[in-house]
Amino acid sequence: MNHIVLFEPQIPANTGNIARTCAATNSPLHLIEPLGFSTDDKHLKRAGLDYWHDVNITYHKNLEAFLASIGESPLHLVTKFARNTYSDVSFDNEVDHYFIFGKETTGLPESFMRENEGKCIRIPMNDEHVRSLNLSNTVALIVYEALRQQGFPNLETVHIYENDKLS
Repeated sequence: MNHIVLFEPQIPANTGNIARTCAATNSPLHLIEPLGFSTDDKHLKRAGLDYWHDVNITYHKNLEAFLASIGESPLHLVTKFARNTYSDVSFDNEVDHYFIFGKETTGLPESFMRENEGKCIRIPMNDEHVRSLNLSNTVALIVYEALRQQGFPNLETVHIYENDKLS
């Protein structure tokens, strides 16, 4: 199973998009506090997150609490500062993988990245033109690469709709 972990997310729309990706891919979502927004029912309904109840969400009080909860499971830090690309990693489907993404403004804590440099992965991009990719796009790209390598377990690769436009 592929777990998506957001470290102190600040932008509700990004987290909403990521939650939709989690619902579509059966990926649990872990939110490390503090959050930059509220996840109470009133705020979620206003944001149109009607699939929030279909996402397996775990809240963690801080990074240390999250790390304690995963034990020795593979952890992948997604950061533009990594020297390894995501496509160079084998995401074996025999174990749970945890993909941790930093907050939109400052990313992951520098000391945490330095302590786990060998676990850092990046998406190739032209760093001269943009500071970073959008967080929700990054999550989608990474989780779908892991799923591709794993053979898209428990996902429909083809679905026939009642009013299928290609039939």
